[in-house]
Amino acid sequence: MPSESSWVRSLRQYPHQVVEYISTVPAAGTGEVASDIAPPSGRVGSCQWLLRESQTMLTQTNSAGPDAPGPRTPDAILSALDPEQREVALALTGPVVVLAGAGTGKTRAITHRIAYGVRVGAYKPTGLLAVTFTARAAGEMRTRLRQLGVQGVQARTFHAAALRQLSYFWPRVVGGAPPRLQEHKAQLVAEAARRLGLSVDRVAVRDLSSEVEWAKVSLVTADDYEKATALTGRPAPSGYDTQEVSRLIAAYEDVKTERGVIDFEDVLLMLADMLNSHPAVADEVRSQYRHFVVDEYQDVSPLQQFLLDQWLGGRKELCVVGDPSQTIYSFTGATPRHLLEFRRTYPDAQEIRLVRDYRSTPQVVHLGNSVLRRAGRDGGAHQALELVAQREPGPPVAFQAYDDDEAEAKGVATRAARLITSGTVRPSEIAVLYRTNAQSEAFEAAFADAGVGYQVRGGERFFQRKEVRDALVLLRGAARSADPQLAMPDQVRDILAAAGWADQAPAARGAARERWDAMQALVTLADDLAASAPPDAPATVAGLVAELDERAAAQHAPTVEGVTLASLHAAKGLEWDAVFLAGMSEGLMPISLAETDAAVHEERRLLYVGITRARVHLELSYARSRNPGGRATRKRTRFLDGLWPEDRRAPRTRTASRSPGHVELTDERDVALYEALRDWRLEVARETDKPAYTVLTDSTLAAIAETRPSGTAELARVNGIGPAKIDRYGATILAIVAAARGL
Repeated sequence: MPSESSWVRSLRQYPHQVVEYISTVPAAGTGEVASDIAPPSGRVGSCQWLLRESQTMLTQTNSAGPDAPGPRTPDAILSALDPEQREVALALTGPVVVLAGAGTGKTRAITHRIAYGVRVGAYKPTGLLAVTFTARAAGEMRTRLRQLGVQGVQARTFHAAALRQLSYFWPRVVGGAPPRLQEHKAQLVAEAARRLGLSVDRVAVRDLSSEVEWAKVSLVTADDYEKATALTGRPAPSGYDTQEVSRLIAAYEDVKTERGVIDFEDVLLMLADMLNSHPAVADEVRSQYRHFVVDEYQDVSPLQQFLLDQWLGGRKELCVVGDPSQTIYSFTGATPRHLLEFRRTYPDAQEIRLVRDYRSTPQVVHLGNSVLRRAGRDGGAHQALELVAQREPGPPVAFQAYDDDEAEAKGVATRAARLITSGTVRPSEIAVLYRTNAQSEAFEAAFADAGVGYQVRGGERFFQRKEVRDALVLLRGAARSADPQLAMPDQVRDILAAAGWADQAPAARGAARERWDAMQALVTLADDLAASAPPDAPATVAGLVAELDERAAAQHAPTVEGVTLASLHAAKGLEWDAVFLAGMSEGLMPISLAETDAAVHEERRLLYVGITRARVHLELSYARSRNPGGRATRKRTRFLDGLWPEDRRAPRTRTASRSPGHVELTDERDVALYEALRDWRLEVARETDKPAYTVLTDSTLAAIAETRPSGTAELARVNGIGPAKIDRYGATILAIVAAARGL
């Protein structure tokens, strides 16, 4: 039996080359790779969190909790879908590719497809593996399936699914426990560089680590690295040539082998090779999983595709979902090629397009479509999905230019605070998105000065906070002796009071407020669970603990009531009512490091992803200079050419509506009147308990503030004002206008 070191050394050749010794290992007795088989209790070291993720989520998925709804009928499942989504649900067999644009309900479509397939007997729940790219997305898929009454389906990330299978088969194929998983490459890369005499600093180690990862997920060996980068036009990390990087990749593998560790890519590499080289193992896995679903297929890497091919074993029961316009991880080895060429790979594949956008207003959707349309054929414009908004019209997209970065941060914070204080949007439904993490500091300072709470996505993880860990210990202990006669939210409040939570938030901001916000998120989650529980099965503290365990495994934190600050990459898969896209200038968007046409095209797609995060309110801004008083040398991003309004100081004409009789607008509104109308709308919204935009949209208020109608006939010519609005609000609006005119 080979040692762990020789196994790792052999795997350096990557799974498309057969590791001969594995085929000489006798196959152990076959057993079901089923959901009730736990991984061996061997040494896995720092990968324990990933094992916990797959084990904890598996338990939650396979055990119907008290709040799990009963099974739905096939007709009921289909009735919840639009025509295209229903087409997805009915495509139960054979290769299927779903091209799904942002906000079109792809998760809804594929989870209903799975649920429908289970209900009509086409699928065995434990025989379907659904794979996605983040633990959060996998957790969301499991939650949706549970709500549809489907238990037993495996929904996991590529790495979680692969690690579980590798851990299960390793003792049988290799013997002993799997090597320890090295979560971060930096230390090993630094040691490899030292051995080669390469000078490195922290930034260089980061860049070289990323390059090692790119090579491995692209199935590029050290010997092939120079040729592969020449063919693809990929530049070596700054300060190094391709020959040095090639030598470093080989040295990195040597260091890893000597230390008896594997990295995340090795988990996929080893399992793929095990399936490719050991027929008994492959047969066991393939007999267990007969149907596959892959979400975010545009982000699949060559390594992940190779593993998927091994899982399939030549079968065609595969459904993939993706959007080529949301490919934003090419620098990590992801490629939309497998999605775009799916019908070439599977000529009999059924293709379904989801283009009804339920997330964003027509104004937001139009801007997103326009940004992609201007990419040209080389930029994939001909492959982009033209989305069709399904929501009612909302406020116009706003564009702002500021003198410097500090002014931009303050301006964004002020405008976000206005949305909050007006009652239009909650803080947790606002996001400020930027290109690089270094941009967050100015916004953190601006929001702190404005007295608005915020959270930095990608900062300290919610479940790693000390106060959250302490609260979970208290909740877990209380769950054993909780009184079932008492309301769960009341019990949670009493428990968390011992950890420092209080009914009222502390007056001061800073660490004390952040601790309170974190515990308040737990209280809010308890309230939400209790509200959604059926009357005959009320929520319990134990149920809350189980929910938190599942969320912790998926890093799916409860909502913290604060504005989100995040990079555009970190915002992928999320959405908010209001989004501020900051730093929309050349050098940041596209980033100055985007030196090839392909890299610039990806930057455009990144902007598109940012735009499509917004549901209702969207504002794009940039600063003309970096520092106050500096020269205004920055230019707005080229991606908004033809979309960014020209100098607003010069009056321009635009048509308010194509309907005859409607007024022409010049964007020269009465600001005081506009604010008065917004204040009135807020009062109406509060009295009627409706969102403010359902009273009148911002664009309609702006038109009123510009035209200042003096009578009903003039008011009726404003776009968005119909007979019903006039009957309900006409007299009040005209009175507000008259007051503003001093009449």
